[in-house]
Amino acid sequence: MLKPQKKITKKEIKEDKLITTYFKARTWVEANRKLVTYIVAAPFVIIALLFWWNQKTDEWNDRANTMLARIIQYYNDGKYDNAINGVPQEGIQGLQAIVDEYGSTNTGEIAKLFLANSYFAQKEYDKALEYYDDISVKDKMLTAAALAGMAACYEVKGESKNAAKYFEKAALKNMSAVQAPNNLHKSAINYATSGNKEKAVELLKKLKKEFPTSTYARDVDRYIAEYSS
Repeated sequence: MLKPQKKITKKEIKEDKLITTYFKARTWVEANRKLVTYIVAAPFVIIALLFWWNQKTDEWNDRANTMLARIIQYYNDGKYDNAINGVPQEGIQGLQAIVDEYGSTNTGEIAKLFLANSYFAQKEYDKALEYYDDISVKDKMLTAAALAGMAACYEVKGESKNAAKYFEKAALKNMSAVQAPNNLHKSAINYATSGNKEKAVELLKKLKKEFPTSTYARDVDRYIAEYSS
């Protein structure tokens, strides 16, 4: 007579699954020993890489500072071709070389703004736009300057709608008396030119409210009346 089969309990099933899972995991680890080693070591490798990167970034930034100090006078004197390309006979590299080599450093980002301004001064607006758009810094004033530079490029290219949008972005990025009044005024003019007079009036009222003593606020009422009619 056959003996009745022993009923397997839930506990035994769970234990059996755990054993199976353990052996599967052990088999995978054995087969992927190198990968496991890399995963375990990864945090230490990342820390080492970050330490190395910070040291190199400081070094690159120092080099960029030295290069920028040597070329900036040409920019200040309006010698934009020299500012861009450098003065090879004197061993002075230009803004383009600084940006190409050290554009990711803080000084490289500043050089990028000077480079964009130089291309704008030479009426190479598409190149200027490319470098203005590539600037990425935490400083609000520099960011606003880059946005205003983009706006100026669009304005001179006859793209009033884009010019208005970027002048407005520049103003809102840094609402200081140094930059914002001009950017608000420029944005309003370009909005009006592109047909959006309602938005132009809104920004002119903001200019009048936030910076009433600004030179740009003197003719606000005249513009508001013109665009409201």
